Amino acid sequence: MATTVGDYFWERLKAWGVTRVFGYPGDGINGLLGALGRRDGDIEFVQVRHEEMAAFMASAHAKFTGELGVCLATSGPGASHLITGLYDARLDHMPVLAIAGQQARTALGAHYQQEVDLKSMFKDVAGAFCEQATVPGQVRHLVDRACRIAIGERRVTALIFPNDLQEQAYEEPPLAHGAVQSGVGYSRPRVVPFDHDLQRAADVLNAGEKVAMLVGAGAMQATDEVVQIAELLGAGVAKALLGKAALPDDLPYVTGSIGLLGTPASAKLMEGCDTLLMVGTGFPYSEFLPAPGQARAVQIDLEPGMLSLRYPAEVPLVGDAVETLRALIPLIKAKQDRSWRKSVEKSVRASWETMANRALAPAEPVNPQRVFHELSPRLPDHAILTCDSGSCANWYARDLKIRRGMMASLSGGLASMGAAVPYAIAAKFAHPGRPVIAMVGDGAMQMNNMAELITVQKYWRDWATPNFVVMVLNNQDLNQVTWEQRVMEGDPKFEATQVLPDVPYHRFAELIGLKGLYVDDPEALGAAWDEALAADRPVVLEVRTDPDVPPMPPHLTLKQIRNFMTAWPRDPNAGAMLKNTARQALASVLPTGKD
Repeated sequence: MATTVGDYFWERLKAWGVTRVFGYPGDGINGLLGALGRRDGDIEFVQVRHEEMAAFMASAHAKFTGELGVCLATSGPGASHLITGLYDARLDHMPVLAIAGQQARTALGAHYQQEVDLKSMFKDVAGAFCEQATVPGQVRHLVDRACRIAIGERRVTALIFPNDLQEQAYEEPPLAHGAVQSGVGYSRPRVVPFDHDLQRAADVLNAGEKVAMLVGAGAMQATDEVVQIAELLGAGVAKALLGKAALPDDLPYVTGSIGLLGTPASAKLMEGCDTLLMVGTGFPYSEFLPAPGQARAVQIDLEPGMLSLRYPAEVPLVGDAVETLRALIPLIKAKQDRSWRKSVEKSVRASWETMANRALAPAEPVNPQRVFHELSPRLPDHAILTCDSGSCANWYARDLKIRRGMMASLSGGLASMGAAVPYAIAAKFAHPGRPVIAMVGDGAMQMNNMAELITVQKYWRDWATPNFVVMVLNNQDLNQVTWEQRVMEGDPKFEATQVLPDVPYHRFAELIGLKGLYVDDPEALGAAWDEALAADRPVVLEVRTDPDVPPMPPHLTLKQIRNFMTAWPRDPNAGAMLKNTARQALASVLPTGKD
């Protein structure tokens, strides 16, 4: 049988190191699927329930492996379903290749069924490189450029294949005018600033007396270097949400997450510093950084467009986090005065005690913070954690203590609902022997995560270990938005938009052959986590939580207090809302022990 365009396409992707693709079939990609089926299984096809989930999985694959993530969809609606997951990768700077089918070339422009202008549709999300193949000799350089650009620029790229082209006999591009001869391969460069710029950065950092650091996903491979420079500077280190796993939380100067979902220690760190070193972070909220003019700043990032964007950096450095920090460290003078570091460590201890006090406050029936508080000391070594957007992200950010060797991620820049379970599935495929835990709210579970439990059921027996837990906070409320209505807008809970139907998620898990656990007693949480983490199959742990426990910000503004007081008397849950808020506020001022 002659080699088709489809056959060649997969062979070329394999040469680029691709071993897994997430997708859903359709007649617009039958030629590609037939060619994939003719291979010996060296490229694994993971069948999802929805193309959006395939794109989320491709994004997560890139996050958890550093490799190119690949997703595949048919023409028309299949391709359009990819968009949200692709934007997740785009906004978090992940290398992802999207492959989409298209109607036959002879039908294009004829208002044909499922004919969509895919190049225009993908133009923004895959703007780095988006092309439609028209002849066999073009496919080679399209694949090469799509992969190289995605990997090298950490961007989303897209390739579109008309269905008739996929089954056509492949031809190499001719050695002729109008054709190109491309090749496979990419070697990541060593990106380090010039010596004089490193010295300028060192001068700023050496002059500081109260140094704060903020690290993000770009520092994920620079843990040792961040620790070393933080020790030299006597700095406290806060973490952007995507950088949660960049630094372990058992270090006494790590203040935890920053921002609305952050800790009091991180807020205090930024309020008191006179110097700021930012490493690999696009943390978006300037109001949680030092006041303008308060701190001299140094920033390190691979992307020039991310420099001096959130806070004016006196020395913006384009460079890889690991290599730049290694070059910078010999220029740093160890701080002799450790009073700032001692104050940071005192703040960190107080912050963890506050988190514990808040988690252990009573609620009806279960305080959602306690779910995470009970999980934290039980986290297995080398666990991989995923979290959805919503109020669960507050507790994930604050209450879980990350240790070295763990991985953790979520939809950061896009903050999309519905990413936790597909992220977890991709993590388990990439690291089949590691425990994976997804933390999901009931809104995201109902939106699309519930269906992906079927994907778990389809594949879990192929994994090296069965350790896979999906924890669902069932509070029958779109909780984060409910609290935003109250505190940001001064409006009471709008029940028509916020109340969710009650669904027995644990029973659905049992229905499809997984293990289901249900908890509505806070004292049973520890045992439930133990059972879930030791189970012989994937588990859905459903916890009935109180929707009126507020996700307290690190500090309250007068506007937030005023809006809360405006909303409270008119809120349908006014009593519970006020009672739980008082409990959480009290937990913040309880005695925190001696230093």
